[in-house]
Amino acid sequence: MIMEAEATVVKKKVLIIEDSAFISRVLESRFIEEGFEVSVCLDGESGLMAAKSKKPDLIILDLILPKLSGEAVCKEIRKDEELKAVPVVMLTAKNSEADKIIGRVIGADKYLPKPLDADKLFKEVRELI
Repeated sequence: MIMEAEATVVKKKVLIIEDSAFISRVLESRFIEEGFEVSVCLDGESGLMAAKSKKPDLIILDLILPKLSGEAVCKEIRKDEELKAVPVVMLTAKNSEADKIIGRVIGADKYLPKPLDADKLFKEVRELI
């Protein structure tokens, strides 16, 4: 009798760092529906600690956060040897061309404006991971 190996599916891990509880819940629900393991942090300081401890496959990062700005979080992620290759999607209400350039300079892989277009977000996510 030949035993078939049981396939174990490893879920991709997403860390959402977003201070709006509503947006965080919406994103968390959608990522779970899409088959991701999700962690949520509501401020930059806890988000950076979670990134270092959980080693996510993708980070969704708001720019304007309490305790530590999204800009500072992104810069720290890019300096960390274990995290610097993790894709970062900046999700923010700051939507000028200058803001987008700053997002790229600090290390964001994608820069998406609020209000959120969930379909566009997931298209970008699929391209990144």
